[in-house]
Amino acid sequence: MGEREAMKITKIRIRNLFGISEYEADGANRELTGRNGVGKSSVIDAIKYALSNKSDRKYIVRNGETEGEVLIETDTGLRINRKARTNQVDYKSVKQDGREVGSPEAFLREIFTELQLNPVEFLEMSEKQQNAIILDMIEYPWDVMKIKEWFGEIPAWVNYDQNILSVLNDIQSEKGEYFTHRQDVNRDIRNKRAFIEEIAATIPEGYNLHMWESASAGELYQQIERIRKNNELIQTAKNLLESRDNKVRKYEADREIKKAALATEIGNRRAQIDKDIARMQEQIAALATEKSGLAERLADKSALYDKEYEASVSKYDAEIEAYREYRDREPQDVTDLVVQAAEIEKMKSHINEYRRMLSLQSDVEDLSEEAEELTRKIEKARTLPGEILQECKIPIAGLTVKDGVPLINGLPVSNLSDGEKLDLCIDVAIQNPKGLRIILIDGVEKLSTEWKNRLYDKCREKGLQFIATRTTDDAEMTVYEL
Repeated sequence: MGEREAMKITKIRIRNLFGISEYEADGANRELTGRNGVGKSSVIDAIKYALSNKSDRKYIVRNGETEGEVLIETDTGLRINRKARTNQVDYKSVKQDGREVGSPEAFLREIFTELQLNPVEFLEMSEKQQNAIILDMIEYPWDVMKIKEWFGEIPAWVNYDQNILSVLNDIQSEKGEYFTHRQDVNRDIRNKRAFIEEIAATIPEGYNLHMWESASAGELYQQIERIRKNNELIQTAKNLLESRDNKVRKYEADREIKKAALATEIGNRRAQIDKDIARMQEQIAALATEKSGLAERLADKSALYDKEYEASVSKYDAEIEAYREYRDREPQDVTDLVVQAAEIEKMKSHINEYRRMLSLQSDVEDLSEEAEELTRKIEKARTLPGEILQECKIPIAGLTVKDGVPLINGLPVSNLSDGEKLDLCIDVAIQNPKGLRIILIDGVEKLSTEWKNRLYDKCREKGLQFIATRTTDDAEMTVYEL
């Protein structure tokens, strides 16, 4: 197929589609008038159906029929024929100079834009719908794998049933997951850094984790305990040796007290016996014998007390001897060792918090990398529209895009007057040098007479065909050639 050129419709034939029984026209400009239901909009809808294979109507085939057909021919040899059927598969044929066109639906999408098919309806759309239509006209080949190439993934929160610029705007949007997740990551970073600063304030400067992890105060405590034990032995020895004389005197006093008590006891007994002898002469012999034995008893008891004394002194001296080696030693000072052990324990007490701080620092590094990657993706989504607009085919003069919003000569579409919006529709129709040069205007009664005439005049001036509908009170459809 040779190089395509701009085309005009030379023939339209509609049969049993929507509310039309038969309609046929050449390529002249026409205005269709009549009241609602006479078939005016059906002509418009049939042409749209032929070009796009789409219809907003529930029933395409005319009521009571099994097949409806629309045929469009152009001055460039293009022939479009569609048949909608109720009992079998629909028929479609798109031929150029008698030969079937490959990928016919894609071919048809290249020869018209939505603004050509509904300029009046475009005026009544919401700003969001108007923006979407304009952005959809930007021709830039892409698919979800292109998104994956750009961002390393296919963001799941984005609606991909829209133009690429709207997709990129959703990706970089403050409501998008990249932006909100980055906020969460940055908040986490701030919190962790605060924890790090809080922990660092409690840890001595120059803290050496590995040194204090391997350090142990156990040996110091053992050394301290040994020294303290020796010190106790030394002090005990000194105390014992210093108090020996006192102890010996005590033992001697105990002996003398016992002897004195014994002497008193014996003396008392002797006196009693003397009295008993005087009172009882008959017992003199027995008492005399007992008296003679008292001396021996005194000697035995005294000897026993001497032995007890000697045993106590020997036992005490043996006890003192065990401490004698410590008597001349001086106690050692453990203050430095106690300080060293306390320092080790203090430093070891920081280990868990220090490790926690290191873990938080590692988390912050990972989160910072994640935040940087999210920022890279957001910035990528923000810079790509400019790159795309440099590479793509833009069907509208003066079109730019900022933050996902199309601007016409620097102004958003919502800022354009209805007249400027209609001019925009005409400008779009003539931008494609190889497109179908026609505009379908359904409902010109919604425009003032001035704007309607201006629209018709501009179409003629730009060499555009137009088919318009205007609602009147006429019971039949009237066709005016303009």
